[in-house]
Amino acid sequence: MIDRRHLMMTATAGGALAVSGCGLRMPGMEPVAPVSPETAMSGSDPQVVAAANAIYDRAFQQALGSSPEGLTSLGLDRQPLFAWARSRLDDRTVVEFNRQADQNRVILNELKALDRSRVTGMDAVNYDTLVFVGETAEEGRQFDYGARGFPQAYVVNQLASAYIGIPDFLDSNHVVENADDMAAYLSRVEAYGTALDQETERAIADAGRGAAPTDFMIDKALLQLRGARSTPATQAVLTLAATRKATEAGLPDAGPEAARLIESVVYPALDRQIAALEAMRPTATHDAGVWRLPDGEAYYDWGLKTFTTTNMTGEEVHAMGLEQVAYIEGQMDALMRQNGLTQGTTGERLTAMGRDPRFLYPNTDEGKAQLLADLNGQIQVVTERIRPLFGQHPRAPVEVRRVPPSIEAGAPGGYYNSPSLDGTRPGAYYINLRDTAENPSWTLPTLTYHEANPGHHWQITLAQEAEGIPMIRKVVGFSAYSEGWALYAEQLADEIGMYADDPWGKIGYLQSFLFRAVRLVVDSGMHKLRWSREQGIRYMTEHLGEPESNWVTEIERYCVWPGQACSYKVGQTVWDTLRTEARQTMGDRFDLAGFHDAGLLAAAMPLAVLERRIRDWARSA
Repeated sequence: MIDRRHLMMTATAGGALAVSGCGLRMPGMEPVAPVSPETAMSGSDPQVVAAANAIYDRAFQQALGSSPEGLTSLGLDRQPLFAWARSRLDDRTVVEFNRQADQNRVILNELKALDRSRVTGMDAVNYDTLVFVGETAEEGRQFDYGARGFPQAYVVNQLASAYIGIPDFLDSNHVVENADDMAAYLSRVEAYGTALDQETERAIADAGRGAAPTDFMIDKALLQLRGARSTPATQAVLTLAATRKATEAGLPDAGPEAARLIESVVYPALDRQIAALEAMRPTATHDAGVWRLPDGEAYYDWGLKTFTTTNMTGEEVHAMGLEQVAYIEGQMDALMRQNGLTQGTTGERLTAMGRDPRFLYPNTDEGKAQLLADLNGQIQVVTERIRPLFGQHPRAPVEVRRVPPSIEAGAPGGYYNSPSLDGTRPGAYYINLRDTAENPSWTLPTLTYHEANPGHHWQITLAQEAEGIPMIRKVVGFSAYSEGWALYAEQLADEIGMYADDPWGKIGYLQSFLFRAVRLVVDSGMHKLRWSREQGIRYMTEHLGEPESNWVTEIERYCVWPGQACSYKVGQTVWDTLRTEARQTMGDRFDLAGFHDAGLLAAAMPLAVLERRIRDWARSA
């Protein structure tokens, strides 16, 4: 899974800042359109390409220019031109959303006024990708609740809200090298209180429109909010981070000032958010799906379109899931029987494997340290094995990190943060170690291949380092493309023999695919077929094993981001189908490294655009 900040780039892609070549373009310089070898040799009209590139450039300026957090996440706030961003957080008001949405509409209309028939190759990829972004964002304007412009149905929830994201963001991404950086950090700590109040105000307004969170979301969010609030300000994540960052930079301890701001500004804002959720709780519904919201069925259609980048309906997604669950369970059953697991359903046998002591790390600091060391070793091994399968390799390294304990209760099992654009911050693969029993050793290789190499890190870093692509294309994310690639990367690891001597790891790989197929069923079940939360949990337990309590976090995640859970298997299916199709089209000319480079070096795109890209490559390579 990619961290939400990367996914949110899709929602904010109405604009950003300007980057040309290897450096940042200063105001007053003439824009220099990126030109790739493909563009130079294509049949595109140079005037249309130049006009489009100017629009992309301005769009990039607008999007990240409106997102201080985006600038920091990409490492661009270290540039003097964007130093202003270091002391600010994003504006989370509806007024700001509408302003950005208006900018997006202008950009979209300007793009659609160009003659699409006069661009080919990479120029067509750029155009089609950004028109899709603009159109889906524009479609989201009809819904006056939730994250606005991004299919997150509830502003304050248990998974992705300011009270979760900002402490992690400032701890992980805010760089402190001098006194000015520390002053900026403290300004952001103070601004955290404002961000909380902005989301509280929107959540109250949404509840008045019939879009309050469910009872179980409120309960989990309150648990986490109260936990954060009950922590002494001197021990808060942001206080400890201030002390650590000051020490590392050789500065006076900033922890006491951070604690003062948390006590005087942040905690009162947390109190207000807690009070707002407590007021909503008595009338909160237990219905899991977004069908219950205003225009809820249309909201789910929009979520599916945004996340899968297809026009698949909820019914089609459900049917696809049922078919793939049956197929994968057949494969898993055969492999389990070969290795002596013959009793019970596949889910029951997975449960037994998950509880087998030989596969469990001690739930101690030492056990968790060993788990992290093993993951780093897996990355080293697979990275060397996959090099011949790609013509170009990423330069930025990837590190394995533990999900911060302060947010691990509601966080997913693993996720990835991309490196900074300037290369100063590596990619990071986070794993949740709240309980090592959740990570039996037979599941870990596949998780590594998904989150690190050849999965998210490989794909995202290649896009960031690619030449001749508009900068906005390097930061816009598409869940179906990226999560589909990461799932395909798991398949690739199997194909190159990573499980040749590890049948248990191979079962883990099949369990990962089964997990994503099950997601198709339960996501569409809740949001389209009106399943209850409990129906979804029971279905996951039946097919994936473990106690029902183990799947609560997963099911509740799908309730926050309707459609996102479907992007993995839909995307992987398209990547695999395109490879088969290209091999059939090209015959002896087919080159796997060429296929991978054709799909990855063009950066993330909607699946329909990827299909055209690969088919063009297969005809011309």
